[in-house]
Amino acid sequence: MRNRFDEQLEQLNVELIKMGALCEESIACAVKALFDEKTEEMISKVNDNEEETDHMEHDIEALCMKLLLHQQPVARDLRSVSSALKMISDMERIGDQSQDIAEIAGFVHSTELTGKVHISDMANEAISMVTMSVDSFVKKDVKLAQQAIAADDTVDQLFLKVKEELIELVRGDSDEAEYFMDLLMAAKYLERIADHATNIAEWVVYSITGERWPTYHERE
Repeated sequence: MRNRFDEQLEQLNVELIKMGALCEESIACAVKALFDEKTEEMISKVNDNEEETDHMEHDIEALCMKLLLHQQPVARDLRSVSSALKMISDMERIGDQSQDIAEIAGFVHSTELTGKVHISDMANEAISMVTMSVDSFVKKDVKLAQQAIAADDTVDQLFLKVKEELIELVRGDSDEAEYFMDLLMAAKYLERIADHATNIAEWVVYSITGERWPTYHERE
């Protein structure tokens, strides 16, 4: 019975890694679309990924319920499975918000001004956070989860920087104000993606320690 549970738990890890990889690819493609790098192709890829992410959420949810109902996991395993259920919800939202960025990319026109804002830096940090948070679950690595949580501050700082940069650009070229506001909305979605990655990492901490992040962080 335990061997069967371990096999299914390993399958859960594999599926979470796949879903995390889809999220990472979607973020990257959505931002590439903003910068007019094969925009239509990138938007199509994000949309396809979002549909696959939805399917994966349902499949992983079914696997988690099977583990909970049929395998009668002990405390730590129970936390792992219940945390995975929470994590896939956040990953599905990451897919949705990547699609939101791609939708914005379909309306905005790329100009040389795009390179003057740090949206790509935000995207790279957000992708890194998703990678770290999912890896920390699979590796049962609290320190890696802590790194993902800490990285949210970097994304928040970058968002403020992007906001300031866009305000300056609007002042210098009011005719492009609508375009700049679209970029600001895209940056806001990236900030939300980072928040979801933080949620995932916090659930990892709970799955390993049995304590939610604020309490665990205060005790350290």
